Amino acid sequence: MRILSWNVNGIRAIEKKGFLDFLQKESPDILCLQETKCNPEQLTDKLLAPKEYKSYWSSAEKKGYSGVCIYTKEEPVSVKHGFGIEEFDSEGRILILEFKDFDLFNIYYPNGGAANKRVPYKLDFYKAFLDHANKLKKKGKKLIICGDVNTAHNEIDLARPKSNENNTGFLPEERAWITKFIDNGFIDTFRQFNNEPGHYTWWDYKTKARERDVGWRIDYFFITENLLSKLKKAFIMKYILGSDHCPTGIELQ
Repeated sequence: MRILSWNVNGIRAIEKKGFLDFLQKESPDILCLQETKCNPEQLTDKLLAPKEYKSYWSSAEKKGYSGVCIYTKEEPVSVKHGFGIEEFDSEGRILILEFKDFDLFNIYYPNGGAANKRVPYKLDFYKAFLDHANKLKKKGKKLIICGDVNTAHNEIDLARPKSNENNTGFLPEERAWITKFIDNGFIDTFRQFNNEPGHYTWWDYKTKARERDVGWRIDYFFITENLLSKLKKAFIMKYILGSDHCPTGIELQ
């Protein structure tokens, strides 16, 4: 099973850049998108129902903001659009699909915002998410969690750690939460296969950072320990253009 995740920074924008060709060529079993910035009624039939796929959407109350989507070849057992907490669910950041063999979380985690104003909201969201995930884990559920976490965990995960120590996305309290999350029994799949620096998933548009590869690894796939024996590959698709993020993926037996 091949699962991909990609922050597309606007699905209507990326549709014009060959998104559907990418989907048909890669043909993942499941594709999770973040920052779709749309309501489904704004989309073409080709985006809503590509060949072989069913699609599920969660949209923010605020127009043109946030939003997540999952394309899947296999129909899920159930679909949830949040944690049951209005202040988080209303921003269209959460899709949880239950399949026969695992539960899949696709999440667009909050950004800390200009002058770090939304960092408290972001940390509250992190806590609510971990509480929800831990409840399922304690029941013995197999969890796959992907999306734009909006934080680089360690110095290895961004090109310029020292100059970003006071910026959201690399604040000590944000990084400490990822450490806590991993300590709760969730595995950073990419680091199971690669412990080298220089692997990034996001580059700032304004500074043309991608041309210089001055990036951040802020997009992740996590799994519970009870899926580790099934994990065969985890990868970053740096060569795929069209967004300020690139896709990431895993393969499971």
